[in-house]
Amino acid sequence: MIAIRAALLAGAASLSPLLALPATAQTTPADAPAAEAPAGDEVVVTGTRAPGRSRLDTVSPVDVLGGEALRSQGSTELADALATVAPSVDFPRQAAVDGTDAIRPATLRGLSPDQTLVLINGTRAHTSALLNINGSIGRGSAAVDLNTIPTIALDRVEVLREGASAQYGSDAIAGVINLRLREARSGGGANVTFGTYATRYDAARLSRSVRDGETVTFAGWKGFGLGTDGFLTISGEYVARQPTNRADLDPRGAAPQRIRARFGDPEVEQGTVYVNAAVPLGDGNWTAYANGGFQQRDSESGAFPRLVGINNANAEAVRGLYPDGFLPLIGTRSKDYNATAGVRGELGGWNADLTVSYGRNTIDFNTRDSANATYGNASPRDFDSGRLKYDQLVAGLDLAREYTLDAAAINIAAGAEYRREGFAIGAGQPESYNRAAGAPANLGSGAQGFVGFQPGNEVDVHRSNGSLYLDVEARLWDRLTLGAAARGETYSDFGETATAKLSARYDIAPWLAFRGSVSTGFRAPSLQQQYYTSTQTLVTGNLAPQETGLYPVSSNIARALGALPLEPEKSRNYSIGTVVRVGGFSLTVDGYRIRIRDQIALSENIQAASSAQVGALLAPFGVQAARFFINGIQTTTKGLDIVAAYTLRTATLGSFNLSAAANLNDISVDRIPTSTAALNPAPSLFGRNRILTIEQGTPRTKVVGSVDWRGDALGATIRAVHYGNVLQPGTVVANDIYTGRHTIIDLEGRYRFNDNVTLALGAENLFDIYPNASPAALNNNGVTAFPYYSPFGFNGRQIYGRLNLTW
Repeated sequence: MIAIRAALLAGAASLSPLLALPATAQTTPADAPAAEAPAGDEVVVTGTRAPGRSRLDTVSPVDVLGGEALRSQGSTELADALATVAPSVDFPRQAAVDGTDAIRPATLRGLSPDQTLVLINGTRAHTSALLNINGSIGRGSAAVDLNTIPTIALDRVEVLREGASAQYGSDAIAGVINLRLREARSGGGANVTFGTYATRYDAARLSRSVRDGETVTFAGWKGFGLGTDGFLTISGEYVARQPTNRADLDPRGAAPQRIRARFGDPEVEQGTVYVNAAVPLGDGNWTAYANGGFQQRDSESGAFPRLVGINNANAEAVRGLYPDGFLPLIGTRSKDYNATAGVRGELGGWNADLTVSYGRNTIDFNTRDSANATYGNASPRDFDSGRLKYDQLVAGLDLAREYTLDAAAINIAAGAEYRREGFAIGAGQPESYNRAAGAPANLGSGAQGFVGFQPGNEVDVHRSNGSLYLDVEARLWDRLTLGAAARGETYSDFGETATAKLSARYDIAPWLAFRGSVSTGFRAPSLQQQYYTSTQTLVTGNLAPQETGLYPVSSNIARALGALPLEPEKSRNYSIGTVVRVGGFSLTVDGYRIRIRDQIALSENIQAASSAQVGALLAPFGVQAARFFINGIQTTTKGLDIVAAYTLRTATLGSFNLSAAANLNDISVDRIPTSTAALNPAPSLFGRNRILTIEQGTPRTKVVGSVDWRGDALGATIRAVHYGNVLQPGTVVANDIYTGRHTIIDLEGRYRFNDNVTLALGAENLFDIYPNASPAALNNNGVTAFPYYSPFGFNGRQIYGRLNLTW
């Protein structure tokens, strides 16, 4: 806790220069309840650069999720809150997948997490340094960590459900998530939330009642006036969360059987501070703005237990340290920074916006309660296992101007952007990866649970790119809207790419409109995918020590196996939809088809023993097995988004917000690569479990319905979320696990004592629903008692209370 507090103070100090250059003001109420805005009247800035467009007036489908709706939940994680209210967003609570336990990726429309662009106040956010390399949803991706932004700092979130690479650049294949920060000149608020899981679960070998996962969250914000029209808003959050454990009995070893694993949410302590500000300059035609945030997150999750007495050589070698075996714990310390500053105003009749943004994420890995078995009982127990770093600098100039010609209003926007990225790997302490001289061949090298990064894994690489775009939107005769956008980008590592988008909307009547678009998109290969490397040394039989691991495509080892430089993923997006609004009722229905080619994926291990050719290629390097990233997967995604909302205001009973939304999604893998430049055919590059994870690893059907009631003093929200069946596939059909179809009910009640104090009590997953348990035959160590692909997790019922204060 002391470390977190010290880090928060340091982060606040590092952001202090921003206070002299505060951020652009789009004045909105400080914390208006979501129920106060008529459905569809929210003005949006995502997906259109034309001024004054509401959610229901846009050519593209945009969801507007109010900050109050995100905060009126038991979970204080942004990604979890988004997945609860937005059916197109999925956020599985994965476990037993190393660093991904702590930094979980979210998906949009079931596509890869790195195929969704995330913006903060319209500026590109930086990705996490973590590359998801284990058997998780989003394997092979490096995505933005949404949980670095606390919900207390947000006014709203805009989700553009449409390809938008021509408008915003790389990554916007599935869509765009724009996080709009709170803007307030006065007032403030604070809340404290306490939650705990009170649940009973039935695994394959046990039934157990448990209370765990106690979570305390302190959050607050304060608005300050700067001059006559400027503002400064400061937000902060502190979270302390205890781990959850839904492991099964371990049938191995001597009786009695017992729970030896830790399978669930990691232990987390994190602190976050955010600032957002703006102040007019001179006569008010120009505004200086700035925003930024800092977060430190300490996380600890369990690896697989090492038991003595079951012929586990690694456990037996350190029996003097751990007489009963041991459970390695994987710790991460993630520090996340971002800062944006700029000026906005009128220049020669054009609205101009000049922005500079810098973001950085560092992750330090440590392995505790572990051992390097090759050192025997002289091994350390705790290890510094190395670190990852990613940083991003973005500078952009945007120009926009609206022309009025008779019955037409034409908005022209153009701009340029420069981006520089860097990625680095730092080695851990030698004991975290070394192999002691003369150690028996049957012992694994390095720290058990998480082998440290070696000096040979270290990289420090950079790249840059520049882009130009043109975006035109014309509204003709108040009925027809046409849009066209084009973008060209050049990258220092792989060359040039160009994208385009055409869109149209026709309002047949004030209550009915049709809209559609066609676009091309792309995603540049990330630096993590191009340069990440992680290896370990193994000994088999009487052979000399040999390496195995993940190698970058630029390495001699990967090139020997036929790896080629990675190319950008390309997409073609089609959408068509309708908008209906009558009084307080609104309905949007949008169908889509997304075809992605040259998709990048992580191959399976190519074993030297798989063929004489592979063995001959790997022999000069002393490598037993290697995997690397490769282009070539082609997928087609088809689906339907349905969003309905109705606001009813009564004279005596208060207001009711009723909403229902659904995402119907189908992904098919049309083609996978079967050869490399050196191997034709190659040993299996992608197993069936990787293909089926893409196709069925996220819900094909997700439906969200809610009723939010606000009376004079009382209020309540009831929400039902239905999840379709999800497959966690094995390497063979017999190892497949289905989560089953389930409906989760959330309930929250609120009482307002006065204008300043509100108490909320609630339950998430009220009826304590779990995904289907893993069969005993597929869980022979008691660890993975439930499929961690489950879109609603496997923690069961959470009860919580929240006290809100406003002033």
